[in-house]
Amino acid sequence: MISAFVLIKAQPAQVATLADALVEVEGVAEVYSVAGDVDLVVIVRVRGHDDLAHVVTGRISALPGIVETRTMIAYKAFSRHDLDAMWNLGADD
Repeated sequence: MISAFVLIKAQPAQVATLADALVEVEGVAEVYSVAGDVDLVVIVRVRGHDDLAHVVTGRISALPGIVETRTMIAYKAFSRHDLDAMWNLGADD
């Protein structure tokens, strides 16, 4: 499974409409409206790199209202559980 974060700058009047359209795209797991340099953060989860290319360049980028996108591919996921286990290696309970 490949996870990616797509950072989107959008036309201000299109942010809400664009967010609604993004959640309907197959492969899009979550969409967040955020403050800062970008307007939306989209989490994409797909099986392979070809699928990611299709979702980002074929589906997301085709939606009206997008000014710019940047995609970051995740290499490894960390959770509090993973971090606790990592720090407790070899520790006796």
